[in-house]
Amino acid sequence: MRSQWIELKPKAIRLREQGLSIGKIERHLSIPRSTLSGWLKGIKLSQKQKKRLIQDQKNALVGARRKAALWHKTQKIDRLQEAKDQALKTLEHISITDKDVLELALAVLYMGEGTKKKIETSMGSSNPLILKFFLSSVKTLYDLNPKKIKCQLSLRADQDPEKMKRFWSKELQIPRNNFDYINLDKRTIGSKTYPYYKGVCLVRCGNVAIQRKLIYLSEIFCKKIIEKYSGG
Repeated sequence: MRSQWIELKPKAIRLREQGLSIGKIERHLSIPRSTLSGWLKGIKLSQKQKKRLIQDQKNALVGARRKAALWHKTQKIDRLQEAKDQALKTLEHISITDKDVLELALAVLYMGEGTKKKIETSMGSSNPLILKFFLSSVKTLYDLNPKKIKCQLSLRADQDPEKMKRFWSKELQIPRNNFDYINLDKRTIGSKTYPYYKGVCLVRCGNVAIQRKLIYLSEIFCKKIIEKYSGG
């Protein structure tokens, strides 16, 4: 049976003899690769042409990887935006001015991040946002005297204590005089610290009664949720 592309065979052969890849010829002439492979299998290419084809393949691979990376980046941005939109939708049903909601949120956070072994209410983190929330919550809920708030820093050996103190003082809006202890980890001597890492700040609010209430609140809440939704 006569091929419907037979009239294009001479052109396909010329393009191949010029050193074009079968893939390019396929795209240029819209001829199936299976047909081209049969037509062009006997054509010999020079070393120069072979090197060019290899380079073209490498360039195509790089281009494909770039396109894939861009596609994945775009998909990630879309997924992150979707997650943010869902979070905002959930928050629409929650009153952030309700102090019971605020205290419950603080209690659950304290269960994970707060100090339990010491006889004080305190929380340490390398994330300023967590500590800002902690401070805002305890000040709002328990009318805490700001003068009672003390901080201490745990830093890596190559970090500047005064610079880190200024950073945390500004972030948390706590006077530098309230920073009473700085620990430098000697185990990190010789290793470089990433610029974004500002050490760990421990915020101490004294009053152990707050700690006790938060621990009980978080534990009782978690148990009630387990009983409610697991049928236990």
